[in-house]
Parts: sequence; C-alpha cells; structure tokens
Amino acid sequence: MANLGEIVEKVRSKNAGPFWLTIDIFCGTAPAFAQVCEGLSTERVANIFAVEAKTLKRFEIPSLNVVKFSLPRPVIQGSVADRDMHGASWAALLSEVELN
Repeated sequence: MANLGEIVEKVRSKNAGPFWLTIDIFCGTAPAFAQVCEGLSTERVANIFAVEAKTLKRFEIPSLNVVKFSLPRPVIQGSVADRDMHGASWAALLSEVELN
C-alpha cells in the first residue's frame, strides 16, 4: 500500500474564508485520479478530520485530475484557539493516508 502523498503530485490545504478549509489533491495523471477517487471516500476523509460526512463537500474534477474537499474549520480563523491560521497543515494529515 502507498500513502496518498506518494501517489499524487501534491496535496495542498488552505483557507476558504474564515469558516472553511479546502484541501486540493493534484493527482497529475488519470490513473492516479481514478485511484484517489476509488480509494478515498468522503466518509474516510470526514473521519480523519473528525467532522460529520454531511458537512464535508467533495469535488472531483477529471479534466484537471484534481479531487478537492472543503470542510468547516474547527474554530474561526484568527481566533485565540486557532492553531493554523492559514490552514496549511491539514494537507500533511491527508497525504499520510494509505490508499488501497
């Protein structure tokens, strides 16, 4: 089994406003895109980030070989409890996930 980060070209996360985060998975090739689409369910991603699956938004963009997830931030960006103001560390968590 390989980690997501070993299969794709790049996993990137960033803010999507003060209340949302977005994680982009740049697959690079159609076979990698298909492997990510099949091997990474919305429910699994929701479990990784401890959010309800119904609040997670998933976008598959085959023309770009990109899979994108958007999820609510656990705390408002810039608040005292915010440990990642730019949302950049979320990609590392997802890139370590093993795909079948």
